[in-house]
Amino acid sequence: MNGSTVAEFVFLDFSCSRSARFILLNLVLTCYITILLGNTLIMVTVWTEPKLFQCPMYLFLVNLSLHDMTLGSIASPKLVTHLLNSGGTISYGECMAQICSQHFFGGSEIFLLAVMAYDRYVAICHPLRYTTIMNRQHCFGLLIFCWIGGLIHGIFQVAVMALLPYCGANVLDNFYCDITQLIKLACSETSVDEILLIVSDGLVIVPSLLALLVSYATILATVCGRFGKDGSKALSTCSSHLSVVGLFFGPSIFVYLKPSSYSQVDKMASVFYMVVTPALNPLIYTLRNQEVKRAIGKLKNKCQCILVPQRE
Repeated sequence: MNGSTVAEFVFLDFSCSRSARFILLNLVLTCYITILLGNTLIMVTVWTEPKLFQCPMYLFLVNLSLHDMTLGSIASPKLVTHLLNSGGTISYGECMAQICSQHFFGGSEIFLLAVMAYDRYVAICHPLRYTTIMNRQHCFGLLIFCWIGGLIHGIFQVAVMALLPYCGANVLDNFYCDITQLIKLACSETSVDEILLIVSDGLVIVPSLLALLVSYATILATVCGRFGKDGSKALSTCSSHLSVVGLFFGPSIFVYLKPSSYSQVDKMASVFYMVVTPALNPLIYTLRNQEVKRAIGKLKNKCQCILVPQRE
């Protein structure tokens, strides 16, 4: 594509003891199983509960679960292989595909979190107009914006990286194709490319984060002024989303909105961002959201009713 002579990239092993690697391997496996089962449970629950499926909040939640499943599947299987084999390799083409898919779904999820904050803002600050504003057509339009925004972001990121020549070093001190390290392996001047990538990440993260902050600042002011002491019930609907936002934005800002470096802290932040956060999201929504918990209980009862006669 770009005259590169490097056919594959080599991942370095984690600089930790065998026992620590074993613990990390079990953590990753547990998280990945939770990602698959937890997010699948949320999607099935919402799809089978008409009341939830008609609500914009849970339509967005289904999309969030889909994003988490995909984002977790990008790096988790490779990380398991990495830990079992004390390192690993990835072809040039797979590396570029991983970069594109990671930033596609990661960027789309950032936009989606901002849209979910907007949904809560409309629900709490304009309750009488909520069904009019957040109608089905508007919700699907917002989701299309998230997907297209993420796709543009992913294509831009991989286009910048694919145009760089790689003709010598091919060792990455990580478990996936991390742009902040990969760009240092290019055998050409990359300062302009680094600026472009940081600006691209900033254009996705910063406006979305500002939208989140403005939405929740307005919600807090409205709740305190309109509901007084009874505002805790209104805020409880936002607590799960705020927890997810904090878990997602913290590591992503640390990893992408700073100059590139080579440290174990960066690597562990990447593990948290790519593996742990997608596993925590379904737990947060199932444990802290009463409507989801009730719907899961109904789904469990339906499954028992179907299975019990078959046993008899």
